[in-house]
This record gives sequence, C-alpha cells and structure tokens, in this order.
Amino acid sequence: MFSRLVGRSFVRNPRRKLLGVLAVLLGMTVATATLTVSLDVGDRLAHEFRSFGANILVRPQTDSLPLDIGGVDYQPVNAGSWLNESDLGKLKTIFWRHNVIGFTPFLELPVDVQPQAGITSRTLLVGSWYAHDVSVPDGTKFRTGLSLTHPWWKVRGRWFADGSKECVVGEALAARAGIREGQNLELVSGEVRDPVTVTGILSTGGAEDQAIVAPLALAQELSGHPGEFRTLFVSAITKPEDAFSQRNPDAMTPADYDRWFCSPYISSIGRQIQQVLPGTEARPIRRVAETEGRILTRVSSLFWLVTIVALIAAALTVSAITILERRSEIGLLKALGATDGFITILFLGELFFLAVIGGILGFLAGLGLARVLGQTVFAAPAEPRFVVLPLVLGLAVLVTLLGSVFPLRQAARIEPATTLRGE
Repeated sequence: MFSRLVGRSFVRNPRRKLLGVLAVLLGMTVATATLTVSLDVGDRLAHEFRSFGANILVRPQTDSLPLDIGGVDYQPVNAGSWLNESDLGKLKTIFWRHNVIGFTPFLELPVDVQPQAGITSRTLLVGSWYAHDVSVPDGTKFRTGLSLTHPWWKVRGRWFADGSKECVVGEALAARAGIREGQNLELVSGEVRDPVTVTGILSTGGAEDQAIVAPLALAQELSGHPGEFRTLFVSAITKPEDAFSQRNPDAMTPADYDRWFCSPYISSIGRQIQQVLPGTEARPIRRVAETEGRILTRVSSLFWLVTIVALIAAALTVSAITILERRSEIGLLKALGATDGFITILFLGELFFLAVIGGILGFLAGLGLARVLGQTVFAAPAEPRFVVLPLVLGLAVLVTLLGSVFPLRQAARIEPATTLRGE
C-alpha cells in the first residue's frame, strides 16, 4: 500500500518530481566534481610541489654547529661527523618509502684551482649526484640525485656523469674567472690533485653560482673521506601539518603514535628516516613545507566551501517544490484520516527515492564536470573516484531529508478544513 502511494505520487506529479530530481542532480554534480577534483588535486599538487625541491634536511646528530650560507656548508672539511653513503638505500625501506621520491647527498670542501685556469684564490667544491643508481636492500635499484631534489638547477652545456672526472661551474665563478665549457681544470686539496673537465655552466640563483659542482666520488677523494658525505636532502610527498602532527610523538599514547606514524606528515617521515639512519637528525625545510601546507589547505577549503553552498541550495530547492507546494494534498490526506506520522513517512519515502535518483545522476554528471575542471585548471583531467559514490549518495539523502525538516513541521500544523476551503 505504502509503495503504491509513493509510486503514484511520482506518476501523478512528474513535473514536480522532475524538478526535485533536477535540484538534487545539480547539487550532487557540483559536490561530485569538487570532491573528485579535490582528491585528485591533492595528489597532483603534492607531486608538483616537488619542483620546489627537497623538503627534509638530514645531518649527523652529533655534528658541530653548521656554518650555512645560502644552503651550502662552509665549515672545515674535517669538522663534525660524517654519514655513510652505503646506508642511503635504507631510505626506500621505511613505511612511507613510496612517498620518498628522491634524495641527494652533499659533501662541500674548499679547494684550490690551478692558476692557469685564471683563478688565484680558493673556491668551494660541492660533491653530489646528478642521476645515480642506489642499491636498495630488496635487490632493486633506485635512481636519484639533483635531477629530482634540485630540479630548478639549470646547466648550459651538460651535467657531469656520476663517477667521472667532470664538473659544472657556477655562472658567477665562471664569469669572474673566465672559465668556459670544455676547459680543463686541476682541483687541489692538500696533497691530493684531480684534473677535471668543465661540461657546463651552472645557474641556481644561490651560493652554488660561486662554486664548482662535481660528482660525489670526486669530492670524497679530495676530502679523504671515501664513501662518506656530510648532509642529505630528501624530497618526500607529505600531507599538510595540523595540530596533531605537531605533538611530541614520545608523549603520545600507543594508539595516537600509530595514527601519527601511519600518516605521511613530514615529521613522521623524518622520524622514520632517523630510524633507518641512526645518529642522524631529520628536519623539515620550513620554507618549502609551510608553503605547500598553506596552498593545499586553501585549495581544499575553497572546494569544501563550494560544495557546502551547492548542498544548501539543493536542500532549499527540494523542500520548496516537494512539500510547501502541496498544502491542499496534505489537507485532503488529513481529512481522509491520515495521521501526521503517516504523512511524514510518506513524504520521507518520496524524498528518499528522489535523493537516490538525483544522487546517481549527479554523480555521473559530476565525473564529467570533474574532467573538464581538471583539464581547464590543472591541464590534466581528474581521474574518476568511485569511492566518492557512496559519499555522494549519502549526502544526497542527508541534504534532502534535512531540507524537509522545516516543511514537515509546517505540514503538521495544517488544518484540513481550512486548507480545503482554500484559505
């Protein structure tokens, strides 16, 4: 009996029901599109942010106070502690190993360049990798280096080959000393001398423009520390920090610690790096991490604001066209003996089916809108997220039912005789 009444209501008033479905459809289309793009853009922006460079700096825990100028360590080569190059493969064994997309070791030391190159004073040699294969404990290889952690560094010519006797020279140093691509230099550190060939001129916008950048193995040979380095830059995909991420993990309960450890916060990834590289201290590079967090938070807030506005509009529209315009019908039902409870259940049943139909259609339309938004705003169509479907259907039902609360209360106050007289 109840199902027949609900079904006849849809057949008898198709225009009104169509408008209700359309209202839900439009609201769920916007909700689906914004939620899909929000989920997609979070991952996409997190990857794009890696063009900012590394966001975690790793140093020896017992190192002496670093002397940093423009991100380059100028303290004496024999001061402080050292890290083992052979341990770097362990970074791809941490819980969030797939979020670690690159890492690059650095070794800086002062060197003399022979006078025939036109340089009469000391300069800084920065030893690192450009594209280096690291052996992971599971037997695989992982290619990493400056190409991943410092993508804004540009070279006119070509980069050096890792393990070779080659180098690139900072553009400021090259202009001052008259160094050009293809020139041969001799680097001197104490009693050790190494001839190198300049393969390109480096532009970074930082202190490296005044330095020579060469393969890490060459810097290790000149420093007398084979297989070792001083600092490590790590580029990892993280989620924005919140109040929970900034809590002290040592003071957390076991449940909170598991939740923190299993979330890709920059602090939890840093903690895991310290666990596989004992004796190190991993700190976030705040300038990069805070910028990423602010942008992701603002984009997510904008999407949620648009979604909430669309849902409110859908709720108001549905309530107006499904109940408030049916005062005479409600009065007739009451005159025939229908109770307020029966009328409430009848209208809620109609609204439920209306919400499900509008939610499904809105989800399908929203997937198309999400692809258009993704292509227009981010130059890449957003991928369908079918995990959003249950959420959209739940929102459709919830918004429709909440929108009917006030009209149903008004329906309970309707007097049959007054309504049937047209008053």
